[in-house]
Amino acid sequence: VQLVESGGGLVQPGGSLRLSCAASGVTFSSYAMRWYRQAPGKERELVAGISGAGGNTWYTDSMKGRFTISRDNAKNTVYLQMNSLKPEDTAVYYCNAHLYLIDYWGQGTQVTVSS
Repeated sequence: VQLVESGGGLVQPGGSLRLSCAASGVTFSSYAMRWYRQAPGKERELVAGISGAGGNTWYTDSMKGRFTISRDNAKNTVYLQMNSLKPEDTAVYYCNAHLYLIDYWGQGTQVTVSS
């Protein structure tokens, strides 16, 4: 099983980024997909999640209205569109595939919001 994130980088406050996570080795549509992030010195926190078929999404309150999670099961890929980025969004963003007691993780992609 492999989850590979991409799309991170340096962006100015107020800017946007779109993260992608490509999955292989799993029946992708069976898994809920989630994005987490971890800032330096802080615990990993849930950002957003989406059900296997994509019909249900959920967000941590501080991301609502700014971040959008989506998935393309034909491409085995989940996305995180991040708008109105703030310096406090700086973190390593991780992709997670979840099914019952099974969790798979990507290696993470760095997002830095700074002027």
